[in-house]
Amino acid sequence: MAEEAGRQTLLVVAKHHCRWSAYELDQHGHEIQISYLYRMQWKSEIDRTNFGDLPTDARLRVTRASFSSYALGSLIEYIDRVFTKNFAYGVSEPGNKRQDLYGGSRLEGKRGMLVTTVGGKESNYSARGIHGPIDDVLFPINHGMLHFTGFEVLPPVVAYNADQLDEAGFDRLATVVRERMRSLDSTAPIPFWTRKSGDYLIPELTLRDGLEREGAIGFALHRE
Repeated sequence: MAEEAGRQTLLVVAKHHCRWSAYELDQHGHEIQISYLYRMQWKSEIDRTNFGDLPTDARLRVTRASFSSYALGSLIEYIDRVFTKNFAYGVSEPGNKRQDLYGGSRLEGKRGMLVTTVGGKESNYSARGIHGPIDDVLFPINHGMLHFTGFEVLPPVVAYNADQLDEAGFDRLATVVRERMRSLDSTAPIPFWTRKSGDYLIPELTLRDGLEREGAIGFALHRE
């Protein structure tokens, strides 16, 4: 384990394993804690056993899961119970009644990244792809969960056509994951607009006119 302070990383794994990620993070000075949801026998009902001593001081959170039916899949129960009000959001500074969600809030200053697999080809998730742009498909978790609670959201790692990978494809994917683990500190986050910077009108919470890129509509409005 690393001795360098300030590089605590929590890996939340809802699928298979994370050997590549854990190895690269360990080799590059991160103190790692791994939550394997299935090994933890994560249940649909809530009781005290679901809440262990997770590192609230972890500066980086990497979430590993697969997506199905345009939903959060096996991560949904974890999100429902961990990203709760008065922990992940809804906590104001003393004397400040406003809650700076979307770029502020409790988890500000930490970094988060999604590593996921999908069954379709990359072209299926392009701007004209039948499943819709991958940025739109992942918007509910990248913007609606991570950015909402204050994370700097790193671009996701997506394994396309995951169930059809041959050995060469698997090796290429492993290389991509390792490279991303090595560059977590230097990777530029997705440039979402933030509430605390005045990018949204109060109390309407609508994006200020003129900030959007030319031609941007829908989810694309909410990033520089």
